[in-house]
Amino acid sequence: MTQTIQAKDINLRYLIDRFGIQLVDNDQFFREWEDDLPEITDLDKQLLDKVKAGFINLLNYPPMLEDIVRMAVLDPILFIADFYLHPFYVKSEESVDIVTEDEGVIIKGRIDTLVLKDQFWVMVIESKRASYSIEEGLAQIIAYMLANPHPEKPSFGMITTGGSFIFVKLVKGEIIQYATSKLFAIRNPGNDLYDVFRILKRLSQLVINA
Repeated sequence: MTQTIQAKDINLRYLIDRFGIQLVDNDQFFREWEDDLPEITDLDKQLLDKVKAGFINLLNYPPMLEDIVRMAVLDPILFIADFYLHPFYVKSEESVDIVTEDEGVIIKGRIDTLVLKDQFWVMVIESKRASYSIEEGLAQIIAYMLANPHPEKPSFGMITTGGSFIFVKLVKGEIIQYATSKLFAIRNPGNDLYDVFRILKRLSQLVINA
């Protein structure tokens, strides 16, 4: 009998037991978020400074729900980084199924934003749960990334609460491996959105050229 599980109910323990995923504790596994990052223009910096200022202003008017985070933070960043231009396009609320052949398990869920070409996944978590949402979202986005229709290629993801960001890499093989970047936060001194933007641009280049 096939069992259906909602992706929102998935945790890392389930993915470890069911899929055998392993966290790679080796900084050479996920160099893409650190190496060969593109330069950022003065105009990009000005626009990202406005995004940061807008987010800080919104913190004065809680609660910040998912739609607000997307409008105020994620959508402007994706726009500035050219993710709305060919060959990328964005699908909202895309349904994803992951099936384990041996166990007859289907994981069903909806990802808030899916940036194609089927290798780059972006998830928005409601900021009212920001204290733990990055960890909560990690299991969910890995579950979605397992549905990558090109298992021979690595897939990448980004989780954001609007105020914090983390990147994920997943590689399918005999053992499914994943790793994360460091955590970027808008509250940090300076503007961490510069680095988030550069990493997004770098990963988009890798996906385009894959």
